[in-house]
Amino acid sequence: MEFLTDIILSLVQSPWVYVAVFAVCVIDGFFPPVPSETIVIAAAAAGAATAEWGMLVGAVVAAAAGAIVGDNIAFAIGRRVGLDRWRWMRRESAQRTIRWAREGLRRRATVLILTGRYIPIGRVAINVTAGATGLAPRRFFGLSALAGLSWAVYSVGIGLFAGRWLSGNPLLAALLGIAIAATVGVVIDRATSSLAARRDRRRVDEARAEDGATTVVEHHMAAARRQA
Repeated sequence: MEFLTDIILSLVQSPWVYVAVFAVCVIDGFFPPVPSETIVIAAAAAGAATAEWGMLVGAVVAAAAGAIVGDNIAFAIGRRVGLDRWRWMRRESAQRTIRWAREGLRRRATVLILTGRYIPIGRVAINVTAGATGLAPRRFFGLSALAGLSWAVYSVGIGLFAGRWLSGNPLLAALLGIAIAATVGVVIDRATSSLAARRDRRRVDEARAEDGATTVVEHHMAAARRQA
């Protein structure tokens, strides 16, 4: 991550910075270890700190385009490969995430795809699962475009805040933006985990209630047969 951030900072006044942002965002769409959020925020913060305002618009365009392309690559992987072709997909942790994504897509695909873009690993699972479960490509592309654009604006906005606060010091601005992004990421991760746990508990409670209702009905039916 530090190496990639150094590259971005060295390219702040060069058109190549947009290529770097685009490439990183594409790769992160299907390979989550690549830190696209930190790179976009670092680029935006450095641009704001050095008053390179045109770079902010370029960063939004490059980040959005890269995110859309990367997410659709993940979707295509799901359509062509499925959810159990590779060994890592069959691991319990991966299967647990895939089950969560499959259930979420069945109930509220639009909300999950839009919000999943803000969850680094979760978005890959969601997009691959969307492809494997037969979501219409045209619908997915429209949702991924909206999600990618909103995510790019959000990331650049964080960088803008950090850059204006530390105007004239692009390195510190970039580091501050990355710290803010990491904090927001932790909050989002914990919130989604809490919601998932709450949903699982509710599902268990509903299953127990249904089992209880079934037992009562069976009991009454048995009593009625005995009386007959």
